[in-house]
Amino acid sequence: MAELLARSEAGEVVVVDVRPRVEFEAGHLPGALSIPLEEMSQRLSELDPDTSIVAYCRGPYCVLAAQAVAQLRAAGLKAERLVAGPPDWHAAGLPLAVGATRDPGRLRESTRK
Repeated sequence: MAELLARSEAGEVVVVDVRPRVEFEAGHLPGALSIPLEEMSQRLSELDPDTSIVAYCRGPYCVLAAQAVAQLRAAGLKAERLVAGPPDWHAAGLPLAVGATRDPGRLRESTRK
């Protein structure tokens, strides 16, 4: 988890929270983008195809991230699932961010115009 945080901060990966927005706002991994699973297909163009994506949801028993990874890969994007969720992250002593955030630096160049 600490390695993922470092990779995200370095811009090597984009971390995407696929839970409903209200859950994202209650606590999410620092630097994560909120793209709820139900919005994924409409928002694929926001993601940079040259950057790997790590999707997560509630934890190991949540299927939202697995479904998101399937959609992302079907669209030709490099994606993997983070099995851990915010409760696991917090239990490991790592920080969670709270509130609505969006880091346009992690999105495809064309969406920032």
